[in-house]
Amino acid sequence: MSGLAAKPIIDIMAAVQDLESSRPALVELQKIGYCYAPYKAGLMHWLCKPSPEVRTHHLHLVPFGSGLWTERLAFRDLLATNPMMARDYAALKFHLAAVHPHDREQYTEGKGPFIESTLRGSLGAV
Repeated sequence: MSGLAAKPIIDIMAAVQDLESSRPALVELQKIGYCYAPYKAGLMHWLCKPSPEVRTHHLHLVPFGSGLWTERLAFRDLLATNPMMARDYAALKFHLAAVHPHDREQYTEGKGPFIESTLRGSLGAV
């Protein structure tokens, strides 16, 4: 999204029918340099490129229409249409990056309450 502060990693979310039937795609994606990691395996297939230590791309294979799919798109749309919310989110990301410079999991978890609160306020209970 143009203008939103972000880490220098391309995040891609691709729709799949379901996690089980999309498993063969993991083998094909590994052939083109993606590394699979069982991160949040019950919600998505998560891959990165070129290695877990040095990442330029994250690929999230998410079941189309799932709660995760719907929430991520709704949050993206809210940020795109609400500059104040986007500024607040950017400030949070900078703060979390400073507090957790070497702990990506804590950085990600730290964004959760903001995202959940934003979605609850804009969409009702999520």
